[in-house]
Amino acid sequence: MKSSLLCRIARVTPAFVLGILGPVEAQHFPDEAGLVEIIEARVDEGRATGIVVGVVEADGTRRVVAYGEAGPGARPLGPQSVFEIGSISKAFTGILLAEMAGRGEVRLEAPIQAYAHEGVTIPSRDGRDITFIDLATHRSSLPRLPANMTPADGSNPYADYTVDQMHEFLSGHSLTRDIGSQYEYSNLAVGLLGHLLAATADMEYEGLLRDRILGPLGMDMTGIELTPEMLEWLALGHAEGRPVSNWDLPTLAGAGAIRSNVGDMLTFLEANIGEPTSELEEAMRVSHQSLMEAGGGNDVALNWHILKLEDDRVIWHNGGTGGYRTFAGFDPEREVGVVVLTNSNEGADDIGFHLLNDRIPLAPAPQPTEERVEIDLDREIMARYVGVYELTPQFKITVTLEDDGLAVQATGQPQFRVFPESETKFFLRVVDAQTTFVIEDGEVVALILHQGGADQRARKVN
Repeated sequence: MKSSLLCRIARVTPAFVLGILGPVEAQHFPDEAGLVEIIEARVDEGRATGIVVGVVEADGTRRVVAYGEAGPGARPLGPQSVFEIGSISKAFTGILLAEMAGRGEVRLEAPIQAYAHEGVTIPSRDGRDITFIDLATHRSSLPRLPANMTPADGSNPYADYTVDQMHEFLSGHSLTRDIGSQYEYSNLAVGLLGHLLAATADMEYEGLLRDRILGPLGMDMTGIELTPEMLEWLALGHAEGRPVSNWDLPTLAGAGAIRSNVGDMLTFLEANIGEPTSELEEAMRVSHQSLMEAGGGNDVALNWHILKLEDDRVIWHNGGTGGYRTFAGFDPEREVGVVVLTNSNEGADDIGFHLLNDRIPLAPAPQPTEERVEIDLDREIMARYVGVYELTPQFKITVTLEDDGLAVQATGQPQFRVFPESETKFFLRVVDAQTTFVIEDGEVVALILHQGGADQRARKVN
């Protein structure tokens, strides 16, 4: 389920602006006032708790604006604020792959079985082995998430998934289609890629990241473990307008574990733009090369996506954890880049794309949805619906009964309250979606998710 923060933010900090305006004729992006106008509207419409946007022009001029709240007890939102960048981490993992291939430590086309832990069997199909490049282009045929991922704490769903569990899943998994035949976005594949690269270098993933990318670029406000200074500047993630837990990804770190701030992320984009001046930057250019179509007008490179707009290209990745949505992208021809960091679970990709290419419009404010009326419902009735409902083996919806009512949580997503409008039908307030519980012969057997004009049935498995 895609979430949408609809509640209005009652109080926001003034917009923070940092930057020196370059020559007007050299500017690709709006000036500070124009940037502030975009993010003010987004926060004031209740579509974000806080937003920090950073842009870098072709001449190196940077501008940073911030608007909104960092959360209770946090330092005011600004250029120092630290966010979980989620799946933008995958772009770092793709660069690590290119960098290690450049050193001869791995080969892009090498089967990963040769790099796996002793006793682990990597699934293959019809004599075709999964390679490093398959993992980095989402064509390994591995699922989005492993089926044996059953978090004890749904608010931090990756935290207790172990390397042993990943090995167990891989050794017992059968691929359902040919390797390389189809693009399918997979957190498991890129998490596995990061794990294998780190093991090959005989380091932890964060140590490899710091040794090969963060240290050389001077990105000292970026990492996985929060340093005291990063923790001091951490913006709190929000869902449904309330602070939520941070996410930890110890085993699948390469898929989404990194935290950073706008200054470091602009430094990262600058290293990806223009003529390379180091072996690391050479590896970055390798990671940008289009390798296959991914659909939706995009190609995929080594974890980067490439949006094609006639003669223009935007190289980008976004990210999302429980309470954060982020975007990083650049136009390699115009040599300009954008970072958008939010501490809420409503996406802001459109801001990044629009700033890079104004032919891409900003997303309009959501229109009011059908008014739904919550009814009083006995807890004994709601307790009947508690359980796990399976849409696919990799995507389940867990229903729990909390002190304030029934709640649902989809695999890899935050928990949300649902509100009864009848004895069997409930609605969400953060997004236009509803669930209907199906009862047959007096037993709850399924739920139907109603969203976006589609009705998806999930059978009750527990």
